Amino acid sequence: MSETIVISPTSRQEGHAELSMEVDDEGIVTTGRYFSITPVRGIEKIIIGKRPETAPVIAQRICGVCPVTHTLASVEAIDDSLKIEVPKAARILREIALNAHIINSHAIHHFLVAPDFVPDDQYDTVVKNVSEIRKNVQFVEDTVAGEGIHPSDIRIGGMAHNITKNAKNKIKTRMEGLMSLLEEHVETMIGLVQDKDFPEKLGTHNQPVFASDDTYGSKNGILYNEIEEILPTSWYDLPEIGKRACSQIPLYQGNVVETGPRARANKYRKFKEVGVKAQHIARAQEMINSAQKIIELVDKLNTSAQVMAKYDLNGTDRLGIGVIEGPRGTNIHTAKVSPEGYISDYNAIVPTTWNIPTMGIATEGFHYKYGPHVIRAYDPCLSCATHMVIVDDESKEVIKEDTIQI
Repeated sequence: MSETIVISPTSRQEGHAELSMEVDDEGIVTTGRYFSITPVRGIEKIIIGKRPETAPVIAQRICGVCPVTHTLASVEAIDDSLKIEVPKAARILREIALNAHIINSHAIHHFLVAPDFVPDDQYDTVVKNVSEIRKNVQFVEDTVAGEGIHPSDIRIGGMAHNITKNAKNKIKTRMEGLMSLLEEHVETMIGLVQDKDFPEKLGTHNQPVFASDDTYGSKNGILYNEIEEILPTSWYDLPEIGKRACSQIPLYQGNVVETGPRARANKYRKFKEVGVKAQHIARAQEMINSAQKIIELVDKLNTSAQVMAKYDLNGTDRLGIGVIEGPRGTNIHTAKVSPEGYISDYNAIVPTTWNIPTMGIATEGFHYKYGPHVIRAYDPCLSCATHMVIVDDESKEVIKEDTIQI
């Protein structure tokens, strides 16, 4: 006889979520439903009517875990709407900031999952290494982007200023000096993950991967017209869950997709492993990939070059698309700037909304006790994903087949 197991709220992610599973007599999950229950905040709506330069300042506050990702997606969308050609040096600085942020975020994830994987006799060492890694890449973020939490120097048109030759040398020295520790940490985490006794196919699914670039992001790799966002009431088979869920479900070419470290590794680095362990391994390996990219980019940076384009803030209501490969996956912001010079439309399709349905599918076929770990493997960030459905307070019927965006 089928039984419903509910874990609410789930832990170790930003925001609040619920995992509802139908399990058979042996405790095997036949249906997995993972969804956000984080309250709506209205950030996209707040941006509409504001001047374009205000948009990234507001958008970066969508999430305290991924502020660099949202800032970059926002400025890229507005740059695109206004047809701004961002200088080469500014693009290099933006990509350096993102890759430092990716390393920082993945290190935080390792701290969160350490209780699952790290033995007591190695715990202090792993945590100390995480702190050392974060300290160094946070220096890079602060130097390039102004600050890591709310990066003030990433601007529409490029960057607020170039960095000095001395700062460039410090970044290169720090990152080259960090590589040995980073490689040791990654090797340790991968070894601990591989030694963990999980069912071989835990967390696997048959959905396509979705990624636009290896280390930054590109709208050129995405067919935006083939993205469709559907309501949770159309996705979840239980009406009460569809009404409670606070996130839309994006489909790409009609499919739910997996985005994030494993998706990028699969598409751009020939990484073929699947499942929970593969997620953790791909995330750890990406830290090395991003560190190497930073060193490569720093060598290419001309510290005397211009980093800000000349542009007119009055737009044409042209749809601008900004695509950034954040730590958790592909982050898409869209923006329109009116002829009067104000944001007339704004939307964000964030990584967790892509991964939410995939995480539910990945719990199916296994004992329900493994469900929460599948979620931690995908590293969701739920406040980013929050939208809501309009329902009648008394009847709880859906009033409007639409969503109010974050």
